[in-house]
Amino acid sequence: MRMILAVAAVLYSASAFAQADKPPMVGDKPLVQVKPKGTKEAAAKPAAAPKGKPQSIAARLQACLELDDGTKDRLNCYDAIIPPTPKPKPPKAKGYADCKFLKEEDERLACFNSFAESIPKLPKS
Repeated sequence: MRMILAVAAVLYSASAFAQADKPPMVGDKPLVQVKPKGTKEAAAKPAAAPKGKPQSIAARLQACLELDDGTKDRLNCYDAIIPPTPKPKPPKAKGYADCKFLKEEDERLACFNSFAESIPKLPKS
């Protein structure tokens, strides 16, 4: 009987230690858990590339042209490809990458549209 009580006490104390509020430790560092990649990024990109063949920036910008013109969705599509970094006095846009410096959303959308429409259509392979 005493043996059963001793085993029960050891098992109960082990389960109490396992439910501690501290994260599991490896030596003196917390154990790191890896999360799967691409859960938010996949939803942000409008056109999926064929597996094993990444799309160029030009192809992704052209895919944004399929969305309605002048909408927030098209601007979000462009911003997913080239994240905005507004500057107080942006330089004159010489390429599509310079559009990210514009602060006003309408100006940024017009800038991206002008460059995306001027890109020659790429052959589909």
